[in-house]
Amino acid sequence: MSDVRDRMVARAAREIAPGMVVNLGIGLPTKVVNHLPADFPVCLHTENGLTGIGPTLSSEMADRNLIDAGGAYVSTIPGSAFFDSATSFAIVRSGRLDLTMLGAFEVSAAGDLANWKIPGKFSPGVGGGIELAQKARRVVVLTTHTDRVGNAKLKQDCSLPLTARACVSRIFTDMAVIDVTAGGFVLVEIADGVSVADVTAATDAPLGVPFMPLPTF
Repeated sequence: MSDVRDRMVARAAREIAPGMVVNLGIGLPTKVVNHLPADFPVCLHTENGLTGIGPTLSSEMADRNLIDAGGAYVSTIPGSAFFDSATSFAIVRSGRLDLTMLGAFEVSAAGDLANWKIPGKFSPGVGGGIELAQKARRVVVLTTHTDRVGNAKLKQDCSLPLTARACVSRIFTDMAVIDVTAGGFVLVEIADGVSVADVTAATDAPLGVPFMPLPTF
């Protein structure tokens, strides 16, 4: 990962409080585990059937049968548990997740999430993301602020097929931390070396900016 993405993931890891049950979605969220202290009291969940996730491992060090939902090799910790998909999604559907961290193609100013389908490109289906986005007590997103050609991912309205409506509370990007409020997007923190004007220009929706110095990450 680039340094700025690594800092984004490290900042997102600070969203996790001791004692939480947290799902790490496919993509950037799965890397959050590597930014948590080894003794941090958290129960990490992956929908393919594991709670108690340790750091990711190289292929040389890994048990090839032990992966997260994104296919990365992971390790276990004392208290780890394995179970089938039915049990895994019973955990999700019963509201036992305090927090889920998901990737995104687009997020709207109302907190709508689109993260499963780009028309014209292959998609394996909406998968577990639709359940996670609807059932977790809090949903945050980790994503780049723009796509590969510079189009905004934070928009007034999503143009892509939705995963869930009005579910996202906070967005971590490589440029900023932004909250989704009743009035739309509000800037909370900013990446080191990025200006408010940079973030505003890269956001395709009104962006509230507090009248105070913003923390950096």
